[in-house]
Amino acid sequence: MDQKKITIPDLIKMKQAGTPIAMLTAYDYPMALILDSAGVDCILVGDSVGNVVLGYESTVPVTMDEMVHHTKAARKGVNHALLVADMPFMSFNISREQTITNAGRLVKEAGADAVKMEGAGEGVITMIRAVVGAGIPVMGHIGLTPQTATMLGGLKVQGKTGQAAQQIMRQALELEQAGCFGIVFECIPDVLAEHISRALKIPSIGIGAGAGCDGQVLVTHDMVGITERFVPKFVKRYAQAAQIMREAAEHYVADVRGKTFPDSAHSFTMKPEDLKGLEP
Repeated sequence: MDQKKITIPDLIKMKQAGTPIAMLTAYDYPMALILDSAGVDCILVGDSVGNVVLGYESTVPVTMDEMVHHTKAARKGVNHALLVADMPFMSFNISREQTITNAGRLVKEAGADAVKMEGAGEGVITMIRAVVGAGIPVMGHIGLTPQTATMLGGLKVQGKTGQAAQQIMRQALELEQAGCFGIVFECIPDVLAEHISRALKIPSIGIGAGAGCDGQVLVTHDMVGITERFVPKFVKRYAQAAQIMREAAEHYVADVRGKTFPDSAHSFTMKPEDLKGLEP
């Protein structure tokens, strides 16, 4: 079934209409194709690729080349959803020129529709304005920011005190004013996320931020149970894909050991007479 291409104005209209936005992550062509055909509104090529695909301990080691590689692969499977690519750690922190160049790579070279930049504060806001000014749409990301989690005391819920909540509120408004078309709220109290969402004209996308956001995002590998690591409280598992895949692999190994695969149904044949004359 043909689906209309989702655009940034469409997301704004969804917020205004009260239609929740569904966002999931993909890092390659097959996963992006599946999610796109399922009707997901936004697909994020997250720097979470470091944790769930590349085996890193955190998102920090992920490089620009890796993000370009995985975004380019995902792009081939996306026709309907808005494709957003993460700018990895230190790709938007050194200079305005470097930041625009890196964002441009994700759009021009890899095919992203927009980029996502973590954090707030004067430095990040300046870089976001520069990228938006260069004609590249930017999604913000506040609350728990994994790229700089060590400065936050680890992977902890943010905004639980009155002062911290006010800071996140200010950051959200600053990101909106800087030109972001949407903001991810990660691991903040649900009442805070709902309060800020009502104050914004742009969509909020929650991950561990409750039902009051304008949309939701999860790491697909967590959502379908491909990863079997620690599962955060905010993740709902809709499948146990790792278990299914492991059982399939175990059955395959047993069939190969038992010489029941391949059988005649999975083999090619030829006429016996055509074997005559072959060297032994």
